[in-house]
Amino acid sequence: MNHAPRAKWQLRFANAIFVVLFLVAVGLLQWASREYHWQFDLTQNQRYSLSPASVTAIGRLAGPVKITGYASERGQTRAAIRQVIERFQNFKSDLALDFVDPDREPERVRSAGIRFDGEIVIAYGEARETIPPTSLSEENLTNAFTRLGHRGERWLVFLTGHGERSPERQANFDVSTWSAQLGKRGFKTRSLALGETPKVPQNTTALVIAGPRTRLLAGESNAISEFLQRGGNLLWLLDPGPLYGIEPVAELLGIEVQPGVIVDAASQRLAGDPTALIIANYGSHPIVRNFNQSTVFPQAAGLSVQPPQGWKSEALLDTSARAWSETGSLNGELRLDKGKDIPGPLTLGVALTREIEGREQRVVVVGDGDFLSNSIVANGGNLELGMSIANWLSQDDAYVNVPVRTARDRGLSLSKNQEVIIGSLFLVLLPLALLGAGIGIWWRRRRR
Repeated sequence: MNHAPRAKWQLRFANAIFVVLFLVAVGLLQWASREYHWQFDLTQNQRYSLSPASVTAIGRLAGPVKITGYASERGQTRAAIRQVIERFQNFKSDLALDFVDPDREPERVRSAGIRFDGEIVIAYGEARETIPPTSLSEENLTNAFTRLGHRGERWLVFLTGHGERSPERQANFDVSTWSAQLGKRGFKTRSLALGETPKVPQNTTALVIAGPRTRLLAGESNAISEFLQRGGNLLWLLDPGPLYGIEPVAELLGIEVQPGVIVDAASQRLAGDPTALIIANYGSHPIVRNFNQSTVFPQAAGLSVQPPQGWKSEALLDTSARAWSETGSLNGELRLDKGKDIPGPLTLGVALTREIEGREQRVVVVGDGDFLSNSIVANGGNLELGMSIANWLSQDDAYVNVPVRTARDRGLSLSKNQEVIIGSLFLVLLPLALLGAGIGIWWRRRRR
C-alpha cells in the first residue's frame, strides 16, 4: 500500500515526459518542414513534375527571369498561377514571381497593356512574353521560355510553286504540323515562289526545299544556287526519283542521289512495310548527338556525298547493313540482287558546313521528306529530329537536341451543370441515403 502513491507519481512523471518529448518532436518537425523541402509526385503521368523539355528550356536562360501576374486577390487565380510557376522555380532560383492587383493599381495594368484578369508577363532581359489566363499551362510556359532564349528573328522560307510540301496546308503530304511547332518556339515561316520573287530574301535563316513534284525553271534553280554561293543555309528534303531541275544544287554540294528505294526486312517485321525504315542508331553530329529515339522514314533514297573543296560533310542517319536500295519493282518478294541493287549500310541524311565570310554556312540534306509530313511527324522522335535540324540551321546550338514534348495535362475540366450534379450526388443525395439507411436499421431493431 505504501508503494501506491509512489507508483502513481512515477506514472504522472512518465506521462509528463512523454508530453514534453511529443511537443519537442512536433516542434522539430515544424522546423524541418520550414528549412527543408521534399516533394514527391506519385501521380501516374507525373502531372505535378516538369517534363525534361521544360527543365531544359528554363535551364537555357542564363540570367534572371521575372514573371508578373496581373490577378486580383479575389478567387483562386493567384493560387493557380503560383502552382504552375513554382514547378519552374524548383529548377531556377532566380525566377521571381510578383503579383499586381488590377483593382488597386489600374493605371499600372493599363500601361502594361493587360486585358484580362490572370494574364502574366514574362521578362527576360529586354524580351517580353505575355500569356493569357486561358493559356496558363506548362507547355505554353515552356514555349515562352524557349522563345525568350532565342535571339533575333529566325525565318524558314519554304520553296513553293512546284507541288512541294506546304507549311500552311493540312494534307497528309504537307508539313503544317511541324510548321506550327516551329512557330510555338519562335520560328517564323513563309512560302516563296521564285517565279514571282526571283531572289531568296536576305533575311532568310534557312531555305527549305521540301520535295518538288514538277521541274524547276532554270532561273529558279540558278536563284537557289546563288543563295548557296553567297552563304545561305539550306534544308533539302528530297524523295526517291528525279531531282526536278535541282541538279545544279546537288552538284554544288557534291551530292548524288542513289537510284531506287531503300528497303529493310526488319521494317517489314516491325511496321509491315519494308520501305518504312526505322532508324535507331545515329552519328555523332550535334543534331543527333545523344538522340535516343527511333525515327521513321517511309520511301527514302540513299545519298552519296563527295563534298567540294572548302566543304565538310558528316552523316546524320545511316541504315543497317541489312538494308539495301531496291532498284526494281517493290511488288512481290524483295531480295538483294547483286549487281543491280545497292547494299547497305546507306546514308539517309547528311550535314555539310563551310566557313564563308567569317561564319559557318550550314546545309542539311535528307533522302526522305515524308518523315516531317503531317501523317508521319508524330511517330517516334521525328518531331524532335525536325526541331533539332531547324535549330542547328539557325545557329541556335544551345537548343539542338532539346526535348520537344512536355507532360500532358490530364486535369478534369467540368461545366457548371456537371459540378452541380456531382456536388449534389456526393454532398446531398449520398449523405441522405446513408442517413435514411441508418434510421431504417435503427427502426427495425427497435421494433424487435
